[in-house]
Amino acid sequence: MFQLTPDEWTAIQLSLRIALVATLVALPFGIAVAWLLARKDFWGKALLDGIVHLPLVLPPVVTGYLLLISFGRRGPVGSFLHDSFGIVFSFRWTGAALACGVMAFPLLVRAIRLSFEAIDRKLEAAAATLGASPLKVFATVTLPLALPGVIAGMVLAFAKALGEFGATITFVSNIPGETQTISAAIYTYANVPGGDAAAGRLVLVAIVLSLAALIVSEWFARRAGMRYHGE
Repeated sequence: MFQLTPDEWTAIQLSLRIALVATLVALPFGIAVAWLLARKDFWGKALLDGIVHLPLVLPPVVTGYLLLISFGRRGPVGSFLHDSFGIVFSFRWTGAALACGVMAFPLLVRAIRLSFEAIDRKLEAAAATLGASPLKVFATVTLPLALPGVIAGMVLAFAKALGEFGATITFVSNIPGETQTISAAIYTYANVPGGDAAAGRLVLVAIVLSLAALIVSEWFARRAGMRYHGE
Protein backbone atom coordinates (compact mmCIF):
# COMPACT_ATOMS: atom_id res chain seq x y z
CA MET A 1 0.00 0.00 0.00
CA PHE A 2 1.26 3.47 -0.95
CA GLN A 3 1.53 5.25 2.38
CA LEU A 4 3.88 8.11 3.13
CA THR A 5 5.62 8.42 6.48
CA PRO A 6 5.54 11.65 8.52
CA ASP A 7 9.15 12.39 7.50
CA GLU A 8 8.26 11.99 3.83
CA TRP A 9 5.24 14.27 4.21
CA THR A 10 7.47 16.86 5.87
CA ALA A 11 9.92 16.77 2.95
CA ILE A 12 7.06 17.16 0.44
CA GLN A 13 5.45 20.06 2.29
CA LEU A 14 8.80 21.76 2.73
CA SER A 15 9.61 21.36 -0.97
CA LEU A 16 6.28 22.88 -2.00
CA ARG A 17 6.72 25.81 0.37
CA ILE A 18 10.28 26.46 -0.79
CA ALA A 19 9.37 26.22 -4.48
CA LEU A 20 6.36 28.52 -4.05
CA VAL A 21 8.27 31.15 -2.07
CA ALA A 22 11.21 31.02 -4.51
CA THR A 23 8.90 31.52 -7.49
CA LEU A 24 6.84 34.34 -6.00
CA VAL A 25 9.87 36.26 -4.72
CA ALA A 26 11.72 35.87 -8.02
CA LEU A 27 8.69 36.89 -10.13
CA PRO A 28 8.85 40.72 -9.88
CA PHE A 29 12.62 40.68 -10.43
CA GLY A 30 12.16 38.31 -13.35
CA ILE A 31 9.55 40.55 -14.99
CA ALA A 32 11.76 43.62 -14.55
CA VAL A 33 14.89 41.95 -15.96
CA ALA A 34 12.95 40.33 -18.82
CA TRP A 35 11.43 43.68 -19.82
CA LEU A 36 14.83 45.36 -19.63
CA LEU A 37 16.45 42.74 -21.85
CA ALA A 38 13.54 42.68 -24.29
CA ARG A 39 12.96 46.40 -24.73
CA LYS A 40 16.14 48.31 -23.92
CA ASP A 41 19.54 48.58 -25.58
CA PHE A 42 22.35 49.60 -23.27
CA TRP A 43 26.04 49.05 -22.67
CA GLY A 44 26.57 45.79 -20.86
CA LYS A 45 23.32 44.17 -22.01
CA ALA A 46 25.13 41.05 -23.20
CA LEU A 47 26.96 40.85 -19.86
CA LEU A 48 23.69 41.14 -17.91
CA ASP A 49 22.13 38.48 -20.11
CA GLY A 50 25.11 36.22 -19.45
CA ILE A 51 24.97 36.75 -15.69
CA VAL A 52 21.24 35.99 -15.64
CA HIS A 53 21.75 32.70 -17.49
CA LEU A 54 24.95 31.74 -15.67
CA PRO A 55 23.22 29.36 -13.21
CA LEU A 56 22.09 27.26 -16.19
CA VAL A 57 25.65 26.48 -17.28
CA LEU A 58 27.49 26.52 -13.95
CA PRO A 59 27.55 23.30 -11.93
CA PRO A 60 24.85 23.67 -9.25
CA VAL A 61 27.45 22.97 -6.57
CA VAL A 62 29.40 26.04 -7.71
CA THR A 63 26.29 28.20 -7.46
CA GLY A 64 25.59 26.83 -3.99
CA TYR A 65 29.15 27.49 -2.87
CA LEU A 66 29.00 31.07 -4.16
CA LEU A 67 25.79 31.57 -2.20
CA LEU A 68 27.42 30.08 0.89
CA ILE A 69 30.41 32.41 0.84
CA SER A 70 28.19 35.41 0.02
CA PHE A 71 25.10 34.81 2.17
CA GLY A 72 26.64 32.67 4.91
CA ARG A 73 27.01 34.06 8.43
CA ARG A 74 30.57 35.18 7.63
CA GLY A 75 29.87 36.26 4.07
CA PRO A 76 29.67 39.96 3.17
CA VAL A 77 25.94 39.92 2.40
CA GLY A 78 25.01 37.34 5.03
CA SER A 79 26.81 39.08 7.89
CA PHE A 80 25.23 42.42 6.95
CA LEU A 81 21.73 40.96 6.83
CA HIS A 82 22.25 39.14 10.13
CA ASP A 83 23.73 42.10 11.99
CA SER A 84 21.31 44.68 10.59
CA PHE A 85 18.02 42.81 10.25
CA GLY A 86 18.51 39.45 11.96
CA ILE A 87 17.98 37.63 8.65
CA VAL A 88 19.78 34.30 8.27
CA PHE A 89 19.86 32.23 5.09
CA SER A 90 22.55 29.61 5.65
CA PHE A 91 21.23 26.24 6.88
CA ARG A 92 17.66 27.56 6.95
CA TRP A 93 14.69 26.84 4.69
CA THR A 94 14.82 30.47 3.57
CA GLY A 95 18.31 29.79 2.25
CA ALA A 96 16.93 26.82 0.34
CA ALA A 97 14.33 29.12 -1.20
CA LEU A 98 17.08 31.58 -2.14
CA ALA A 99 19.14 28.84 -3.80
CA CYS A 100 16.11 27.50 -5.66
CA GLY A 101 15.14 31.00 -6.76
CA VAL A 102 18.62 31.67 -8.14
CA MET A 103 18.67 28.38 -10.04
CA ALA A 104 15.15 28.91 -11.44
CA PHE A 105 15.60 32.60 -12.31
CA PRO A 106 17.05 32.07 -15.84
CA LEU A 107 14.06 29.95 -16.89
CA LEU A 108 11.66 32.53 -15.50
CA VAL A 109 13.36 35.41 -17.27
CA ARG A 110 13.70 33.62 -20.61
CA ALA A 111 10.04 32.68 -20.88
CA ILE A 112 8.83 36.17 -19.92
CA ARG A 113 11.36 37.87 -22.20
CA LEU A 114 10.21 35.86 -25.22
CA SER A 115 6.63 36.81 -24.41
CA PHE A 116 7.52 40.52 -24.23
CA GLU A 117 9.38 40.34 -27.53
CA ALA A 118 6.34 38.80 -29.24
CA ILE A 119 4.06 41.73 -28.36
CA ASP A 120 3.24 44.15 -31.17
CA ARG A 121 4.63 47.50 -30.04
CA LYS A 122 1.95 49.31 -32.06
CA LEU A 123 -0.55 48.32 -29.39
CA GLU A 124 1.57 50.00 -26.71
CA ALA A 125 2.06 53.04 -28.93
CA ALA A 126 -1.70 53.31 -29.45
CA ALA A 127 -2.31 53.28 -25.70
CA ALA A 128 0.36 55.94 -25.22
CA THR A 129 -1.22 58.23 -27.83
CA LEU A 130 -4.48 58.02 -25.88
CA GLY A 131 -2.73 59.56 -22.89
CA ALA A 132 -1.69 56.53 -20.90
CA SER A 133 1.51 56.88 -18.92
CA PRO A 134 4.36 54.38 -19.51
CA LEU A 135 3.51 52.62 -16.25
CA LYS A 136 -0.17 52.38 -17.17
CA VAL A 137 0.70 51.09 -20.64
CA PHE A 138 2.82 48.40 -19.06
CA ALA A 139 0.18 47.46 -16.50
CA THR A 140 -2.84 47.48 -18.83
CA VAL A 141 -1.37 46.45 -22.20
CA THR A 142 2.10 44.92 -22.03
CA LEU A 143 1.76 42.73 -18.95
CA PRO A 144 -1.69 41.30 -19.80
CA LEU A 145 -0.53 40.40 -23.32
CA ALA A 146 2.57 38.75 -21.86
CA LEU A 147 0.55 36.81 -19.28
CA PRO A 148 0.88 33.40 -21.00
CA GLY A 149 4.66 33.78 -20.95
CA VAL A 150 4.59 34.92 -17.34
CA ILE A 151 2.57 31.86 -16.35
CA ALA A 152 4.84 29.56 -18.34
CA GLY A 153 7.90 31.11 -16.70
CA MET A 154 6.40 30.75 -13.24
CA VAL A 155 5.65 27.07 -13.77
CA LEU A 156 9.09 26.38 -15.19
CA ALA A 157 10.64 28.17 -12.23
CA PHE A 158 8.41 26.29 -9.78
CA ALA A 159 9.28 22.94 -11.34
CA LYS A 160 12.99 23.76 -11.33
CA ALA A 161 12.83 24.90 -7.70
CA LEU A 162 10.89 21.78 -6.75
CA GLY A 163 13.60 19.51 -8.11
CA GLU A 164 16.70 21.52 -7.21
CA PHE A 165 19.37 19.59 -5.35
CA GLY A 166 23.01 20.57 -5.92
CA ALA A 167 22.91 24.26 -5.03
CA THR A 168 20.51 23.68 -2.15
CA ILE A 169 22.43 20.93 -0.40
CA THR A 170 25.71 22.86 -0.80
CA PHE A 171 24.29 26.06 0.65
CA VAL A 172 21.93 24.84 3.37
CA SER A 173 22.91 21.18 3.81
CA ASN A 174 20.38 18.36 4.26
CA ILE A 175 18.64 18.96 7.59
CA PRO A 176 15.42 16.97 8.13
CA GLY A 177 12.47 19.23 8.81
CA GLU A 178 14.42 22.39 7.95
CA THR A 179 16.16 22.07 4.57
CA GLN A 180 15.54 18.47 3.49
CA THR A 181 13.52 18.77 0.28
CA ILE A 182 12.15 15.90 -1.81
CA SER A 183 15.39 15.66 -3.80
CA ALA A 184 17.55 15.65 -0.68
CA ALA A 185 15.31 13.09 0.98
CA ILE A 186 15.53 10.81 -2.07
CA TYR A 187 19.31 11.12 -1.97
CA THR A 188 19.32 10.24 1.74
CA TYR A 189 17.00 7.25 1.43
CA ALA A 190 18.84 5.94 -1.62
CA ASN A 191 22.06 5.78 0.39
CA VAL A 192 20.81 4.01 3.50
CA PRO A 193 19.98 0.30 3.83
CA GLY A 194 16.28 -0.37 3.34
CA GLY A 195 15.55 3.10 2.04
CA ASP A 196 14.64 2.09 -1.50
CA ALA A 197 10.91 1.95 -0.81
CA ALA A 198 10.84 5.46 0.68
CA ALA A 199 12.97 6.80 -2.17
CA GLY A 200 10.61 5.19 -4.70
CA ARG A 201 7.55 6.76 -3.07
CA LEU A 202 9.13 10.21 -3.16
CA VAL A 203 10.15 9.74 -6.79
CA LEU A 204 6.51 9.01 -7.67
CA VAL A 205 5.37 12.06 -5.72
CA ALA A 206 7.91 14.24 -7.56
CA ILE A 207 6.68 12.95 -10.92
CA VAL A 208 3.03 13.58 -10.02
CA LEU A 209 3.74 17.11 -8.76
CA SER A 210 5.74 17.99 -11.87
CA LEU A 211 3.05 16.67 -14.22
CA ALA A 212 0.36 18.50 -12.28
CA ALA A 213 2.31 21.76 -12.52
CA LEU A 214 2.69 21.38 -16.28
CA ILE A 215 -1.01 20.59 -16.77
CA VAL A 216 -2.08 23.56 -14.67
CA SER A 217 0.35 25.78 -16.57
CA GLU A 218 -1.08 24.70 -19.91
CA TRP A 219 -4.62 25.33 -18.71
CA PHE A 220 -3.84 28.83 -17.44
CA ALA A 221 -1.86 29.67 -20.58
CA ARG A 222 -4.78 28.64 -22.79
CA ARG A 223 -7.21 30.65 -20.70
CA ALA A 224 -4.97 33.71 -20.89
CA GLY A 225 -4.56 33.26 -24.64
CA MET A 226 -8.32 33.09 -25.15
CA ARG A 227 -8.85 36.20 -23.07
CA TYR A 228 -6.16 38.45 -24.46
CA HIS A 229 -5.57 37.11 -27.96
CA GLY A 230 -8.97 35.77 -28.85
CA GLU A 231 -7.59 32.27 -29.47
